[in-house]
Amino acid sequence: MDAYSLVSKHPLLAILRNVPLEKTIDYAEAAVRGGAPFFEVALNSPHALEQITMLRNHFGDRCTVGAGTAITVDRCRAALDAGAQFLLTPGTPLSVLEYCASNDIMLLPGVLTPVDVATCLEFGFSTMKLFPAGSMPRHYVKDLKGPFDNTNYMAIGGVSPANIRDFFDAGCISVGLASSLMPKEAVAANDWEACVAYVSDMVARIYA
Repeated sequence: MDAYSLVSKHPLLAILRNVPLEKTIDYAEAAVRGGAPFFEVALNSPHALEQITMLRNHFGDRCTVGAGTAITVDRCRAALDAGAQFLLTPGTPLSVLEYCASNDIMLLPGVLTPVDVATCLEFGFSTMKLFPAGSMPRHYVKDLKGPFDNTNYMAIGGVSPANIRDFFDAGCISVGLASSLMPKEAVAANDWEACVAYVSDMVARIYA
């Protein structure tokens, strides 16, 4: 199932990668309060499945929780069983594309090249995750949308508060941040109000 209806409503994806289990809810609450109720939990992080379940149970309909690094069908199944509402990949594993397409599972597949884009389109996915987006020229999305005019992209990899608006100006409909989502010092100090303000500022930059 193509993810456009979901991604187009959420310009900022909060990626939880290696967030300590005991900070999961506070970290996510800061993102939600800051205006980013849209999550990816990286499946190659410790406690990822437990964190997905925690977020779903705590927030209910207040947020949407996805599972990233879903590079095998087994990982996809485990994430869905834990409560994930959509999946993301860093690339185009054919087994995952086929599994999600066949079972009507919402997937945001990772792409970098025109070949990747064409592969995703063959399986019915026209909304994709450009990764690593920061390594490509800013005009790259517009170049892709020349021949692939019915595609849309979320930028992940290299996005920061300083350049976040650039990706939207370049044609992306959403961005995702992991390590740069919140100040490390504030997270370490459990200064969640500072984290809320930081996320709020990024959301404001998106709409500037």
